[in-house]
Amino acid sequence: MERTMSSVAAYYNGKAVLITGATGFMGKVLMEKLLRSSPDVKTVYILVRPKAGQSMQERVASMLQCKVFDRVREDYPNFQEKIKPINAELIQPNLAISPEDSEELLSQVNVVFHCAATIRFDEPLKRALQLNVLGTQQLIELARQMQKLEAFIHISTAYANCNQKHIDEIIYPPPVEPKKLFGLVEWMDESIIEDITPKLIGEWPNTYAYTKALTEYLLQQEKANLNIAIIRPSIVGASWHEPFPGWIDNFNGTSGIMIAAGKGILRTMIANNDAVADLIPVDVVINLTLVAGWYTAVHRPKNMMVYNCTTGGINPFSWGEMEYHVLSTFKRNPLEQVYRTPCAQLTSNYLINWYWIAVSHKAPAMIYDLYLRLTGRKPRMMKILDRLHKNLMLLEYFTTQSWEWSSDNMNMLMGQLSPEDKKLYNFDIRQLHWSEYIENYCLGAKKYLLNEDMSGIPAAKQHLRK
Repeated sequence: MERTMSSVAAYYNGKAVLITGATGFMGKVLMEKLLRSSPDVKTVYILVRPKAGQSMQERVASMLQCKVFDRVREDYPNFQEKIKPINAELIQPNLAISPEDSEELLSQVNVVFHCAATIRFDEPLKRALQLNVLGTQQLIELARQMQKLEAFIHISTAYANCNQKHIDEIIYPPPVEPKKLFGLVEWMDESIIEDITPKLIGEWPNTYAYTKALTEYLLQQEKANLNIAIIRPSIVGASWHEPFPGWIDNFNGTSGIMIAAGKGILRTMIANNDAVADLIPVDVVINLTLVAGWYTAVHRPKNMMVYNCTTGGINPFSWGEMEYHVLSTFKRNPLEQVYRTPCAQLTSNYLINWYWIAVSHKAPAMIYDLYLRLTGRKPRMMKILDRLHKNLMLLEYFTTQSWEWSSDNMNMLMGQLSPEDKKLYNFDIRQLHWSEYIENYCLGAKKYLLNEDMSGIPAAKQHLRK
């Protein structure tokens, strides 16, 4: 095989790959990149749970209509023939996979990418445990019986160990044995669990980070002879380059805040201007994930590898800079029907924040809702604000402090790549220009989340001047 050919892309050709969480943000980008860069991949199995009123086939069909697949659709019009949905439910015994599907997976699958998780910060502990920890345990049990499995890649989070200020690429011992915790919540009343959750999660900010820490430890315990690698991305943001710049499909994390600032709804939030905003573009995480899959399968490292996939240590960017770039982008390219001029300020002073919430958030919202009521419409501004404030509260922990992640394994992995692969699976964030990335992120949110056309900008500017 000549060096000009991509080793990573070639590796996946002819392979059967299983992806969990394929209908989610990262899952879609992973699926798209895999199908586009390794068009001869044998099968992409995706675990899908049927949702109320939608069959599995309908869910997959509507997902494949998504704009994220436009590029692969152009290159390989029948790409969907490779995708094989499997009816499954993470919290059910044996993942509720039918015997015939199970048999096919056990005899076919070469690589597993486990992206499924609940990412709600305020998920009740029992449900977060079932989805994140138990779901992973069941998947590992399935993986252990796979006859041709070469690699199992688990997506964790850089914040799983956020109780440490400096985070190395190792598994930290958890505050409690996962299995003992399962035993506890199994019989306990939901309301009691809720009461003791703060005590249980201790230094962790939420049930999400806590259950992700338990999952990492569980993987180390249960890995037996499997080749497992763990990817720990920080705050996953819009695409940097692929499939196109600024692609985003959800309001989680920073996206909702950016839009609220651009609409002029958000005027104040608790954040430390100098704290690192550890954003990582989704395509960087996916490229690293695919490369880690190849490396794990081909090189079979002795120890379970952990890859911290973060930007702060290599190419730091602060919340203060983020605020500046978001506001300046939305002043140049306003959103449609803005509520007020974009103008937000970050403060780490609770009193000041509380004052601005009263003056800049609540008072105008009440007046606006009154105006809507008087003109016979439904008041909605206070509702929007309550949701926003709840989200900001959940993010406060992350916007007010910085962490240091070591990224030796990420650098090692980059060193393993041919020049061809470095281009095709770029995860070198030293090349990331934050101002350009944030501008594309904001415009992506405008285009893909709010479905606003760029041709509407002159009218939007007019509205903004009003």
